[in-house]
Amino acid sequence: MKSVCVFCGSSTGLRDSYSNNARLLGKVLTDNNITLVYGGGNVGLMGIIADAVINAGGRSIGVMPKSIAELEIAHDNLSELYLVDTMAERKEMMAKLSDAFIAMPGGFGTLDELSEILTYNQLRICDKPMGLLNIDGYFDGLLNFFDHAVNERFVREEHRKNIIVSDNPTELINKLNEYEPVQIGKWIEDIKVEAS
Repeated sequence: MKSVCVFCGSSTGLRDSYSNNARLLGKVLTDNNITLVYGGGNVGLMGIIADAVINAGGRSIGVMPKSIAELEIAHDNLSELYLVDTMAERKEMMAKLSDAFIAMPGGFGTLDELSEILTYNQLRICDKPMGLLNIDGYFDGLLNFFDHAVNERFVREEHRKNIIVSDNPTELINKLNEYEPVQIGKWIEDIKVEAS
């Protein structure tokens, strides 16, 4: 695993633990010679993890739509910064540049990016591992929803198990390294309801 794409907030959030873990993840990536791929910003958790990688001497790649870069929130000190036209192009490029993905606490943008990778994994468009850095239980509600979707037979249990979860950056990187994609056949099952 040579590169990891990190999805995270353009805000630092309420808790100091979010920022502390962003710094720690940046150091763990650098210590393992893993390139950071991310949204290219210099604000919020995005800026913190990029700074951590840069300060530790690591490699950082940002991908940002030109319209957002023009708002002066692009990071100036990255190893590489790619400017693209659309959010869709941003996600596509980040996926191509990365061997794995981690979602940290964030908002709708993070959820959008996470959902796209989970869908691509389900459809076997992308077999790269997807992890959640579940700081202080931030993703507990989402994980409960995923379990509910499995119970209601909208998500296969195998696909739910594809989501790697840890509250520890080092452990999460180790789990991503050990990942093997789930091999299943037909993933849509017909549910026949008997008339009573």
